[in-house]
Amino acid sequence: MSIFSSKRNHQDPVLAGTPGAAGTPDVTETPGTPGAPGTLGATRGLPRVSGLRAVELGAAAVALFLVLAACFPTLLAPFDPLAINPADSFQGPSAKHWFGTDESGRDIYSRVIHGARPSLLIGAAATAIGLGLALVLGTLAGLGGRWLDFGVGRILEVLFALPGLLLALVFIALAGPGITTSVVAVGLSTAPGYARIIRGQISKVRSSAMVAAAVVLGRRPAQVLFRHILPNALSPVFVLGTLGLGQAVVWASSLSFLGLGAPPPAAEWGAMLAAGRTYLGTAWWMTFFPGVAIVLTAASSTVLGRALQRRVAGR
Repeated sequence: MSIFSSKRNHQDPVLAGTPGAAGTPDVTETPGTPGAPGTLGATRGLPRVSGLRAVELGAAAVALFLVLAACFPTLLAPFDPLAINPADSFQGPSAKHWFGTDESGRDIYSRVIHGARPSLLIGAAATAIGLGLALVLGTLAGLGGRWLDFGVGRILEVLFALPGLLLALVFIALAGPGITTSVVAVGLSTAPGYARIIRGQISKVRSSAMVAAAVVLGRRPAQVLFRHILPNALSPVFVLGTLGLGQAVVWASSLSFLGLGAPPPAAEWGAMLAAGRTYLGTAWWMTFFPGVAIVLTAASSTVLGRALQRRVAGR
């Protein structure tokens, strides 16, 4: 079976790169016309600094702060995230406790800072698992023959039939709750959308004039594969990883909120949301600030991913 056979005369609707499947970001999406509502061009009027939009600089600053918090939490957090002080319980935001305290007197700001490490590690590990599985499935579908492409397509159809978060819940129900299983579950639930995009890129490059010229010049199949097809087809992987990181953090936090991820009293954003929902009417800060951290992480990841997407596309 040659990977350089003639172009197929069919196109699988699941793998063809149609946007919006399984909630996974599509790197083939066109930004849209400037100023059109709901498109990337709507930010055209924002000031530029060194070629970057102001919103992108803000997202980069948020991402840098999150990385610092994950790597050096003790430098930014004034208190021990697990230290209990019942005398300071349920204190609102103040000069001493910027984000207030929880039911055990623990400093919310310190817990949010320390929660950046497990939340980002869980999201990054889940994204890596999803991309790794997608690379295997997408490459098999893009380089294999008609029947292999058909078989992989049917597998992805089954996975697409379930919403991503529901697929993660099914896996956890079979494997049991815990941080490790939640990471694997989120990775498996994001893989089908990534595989669809990677397969589309490989098929596009495979049928390009560049590959045809390499074959005519007598290049060996391995040379064509590793020098021409894979480097050009897998360039969107970094964009996919950046865009998918925020989604993975949100999904992992959702599983922790349901009690299927990090157990309390872990300083993890989803677990903090679950702990604070009981006191939402009297101590709103217990859920507000962890929720803001999740939103900022997802938003900054999306903005930076879209900026990287434009640069990869040469826009």
